[in-house]
Amino acid sequence: MAKNLAVISVIGRDQKGVVARVSTYLASCNLNIEDTEQRIMEGLFIMTMLVDLTELSINLDELILGLKRIGDEIHMDVSIRLHGRKEPKRVGVLVSKEPHCIERLIADREAGTLNGELAVVLSNHDVLQPIAATNGIPFFASPSTDKAAHEAFLLDKLRTFHVDLVVLARYMQILSPAVVEAYRHRIINIHPSLLPYHPGSNAYKQAYEEGVRVSGCTAHFVTEQLDQGPVILQDVFHIRVGEDTLDDVKARGKELEASVLSQAVQLYLNEQLVVKDKKVMFRPGHLPSGTSRPFTAQ
Repeated sequence: MAKNLAVISVIGRDQKGVVARVSTYLASCNLNIEDTEQRIMEGLFIMTMLVDLTELSINLDELILGLKRIGDEIHMDVSIRLHGRKEPKRVGVLVSKEPHCIERLIADREAGTLNGELAVVLSNHDVLQPIAATNGIPFFASPSTDKAAHEAFLLDKLRTFHVDLVVLARYMQILSPAVVEAYRHRIINIHPSLLPYHPGSNAYKQAYEEGVRVSGCTAHFVTEQLDQGPVILQDVFHIRVGEDTLDDVKARGKELEASVLSQAVQLYLNEQLVVKDKKVMFRPGHLPSGTSRPFTAQ
């Protein structure tokens, strides 16, 4: 008999008896637990359970409500999703003029490593339209000279294309609180420095002029505070002070930006990230997606 699998996720402040409470309830519903992975990080308890619904003794709605009641009682987030029936997340990519990050995301898609769909590319310029067109991705542009009109355009297109994740692939505009709130913890940006150092614009120029010997980039979730959102991944490259030109630094940085953004997007799409208390943590294991364990930038 084919199994009817589901994934149960439990996230919240660590406390005694959580595993027993959830397991006992599942057993009372005649569910078989196929696998369990759990982790405690800085007081945050994260558990992922793979269960077989084949011999479930109640209907699925009752199971969902029962898990929700447990979550409310223990003040934790308890959720369930059917394994193998989940639609791939839809990604909206915001760009300006730089092609390196969008090109990497397209390459990931072609290589089969992007567990999601590139649904639309939005911009404040027409420069990158040919890249989107060549790769069959809808492209729309609206000038950002009128900030309110541009953001209304963004929100309209993101909703029209049912976007789940927004990726700022070197999109050189600051999003207003209204856009951030609409996609809370669902907007990933790549910044060309090791935040919190060198925030804002011209980060490589700042690093070059200050004579630092190590620079890098940061993939982070966007918040209302510029370049202060929860960090997903960071990686570094070395600067040969007195030898490298500013163009050398920028070229090395761009290559790294594309790599780090790619990995951050994959982690999100594979549901391996948890945002809690302004920090990003990795879920234990890989039950939700069937992919490899979280990785760090190389």
